[in-house]
Amino acid sequence: MEAIPGTPLPHGILGACSTVTDVTDPHDLLGVEWLALGCNPVRDTDWCPPGNPPPAVAPKEFDRPETEAAAPLTVYTGAECSAPGWTYEEAVEHALANLALGEQAGVEAAFMRTFLAPNADDLTPAEGPVSVAQGVAALEGCLGERYGGAGTLHIPTGAAALLGCCNIAHEDPATGALRTLTGNCVVIGAGYSALNIGPDGLPADPGTAWLYATGPLVIRRGPVDVIPDRNASVNIRTNDRRVLAERTYVVGTTCAVCAINVTVCP
Repeated sequence: MEAIPGTPLPHGILGACSTVTDVTDPHDLLGVEWLALGCNPVRDTDWCPPGNPPPAVAPKEFDRPETEAAAPLTVYTGAECSAPGWTYEEAVEHALANLALGEQAGVEAAFMRTFLAPNADDLTPAEGPVSVAQGVAALEGCLGERYGGAGTLHIPTGAAALLGCCNIAHEDPATGALRTLTGNCVVIGAGYSALNIGPDGLPADPGTAWLYATGPLVIRRGPVDVIPDRNASVNIRTNDRRVLAERTYVVGTTCAVCAINVTVCP
């Protein structure tokens, strides 16, 4: 029998909320740096203050742009079976199919573990977890204050159904992306749900979930590597064949990283 095929979740990190670019130059996958855009405030000034004589106008302020960076992360899946029952081509096909289905969740989990959680400011009040609607409101406030442009909300799949309770997100018919009333894009990630850790690196308590907010996402995606070659794929001691499929990503975002703990109990 043929395996039952699957489809990656449509609103994950590799979906319409992200700008995903396939790159072949390995230098693009070693990590990147850039000068942040949009993180410095735009201030107002008095053109002609009232008074006679007019008061002195405060000097205008200048901000140095911050240097931001994105590090590489690699996701993989391995396939193993008895060599007499599995050809090399069958093992490669199986590994590639697994990677195609699951790599999005792998990228989400890695991004949460290596970037979101370590860099986020925790907005959870002292009283404890808030509702999903309150959590989204707090995150969007954080984005508005620190970035100002359209950003990204990162929602675990285990909390996604609650977005509909208050009409928090709607699908944009033009792009297929989920957006809030404010205009922020919504990533719903199985990897976020599987890991579900907070800024302290610890898993969320039962009945709660961690939501995050960042600026827009720009993702560089490398080619799929299949390792090893045909002859090296068989362990002659056990007569098992092993094939690995992996791919490297560089996930970049900007300015704000905020987090809040929400309750997923009705």
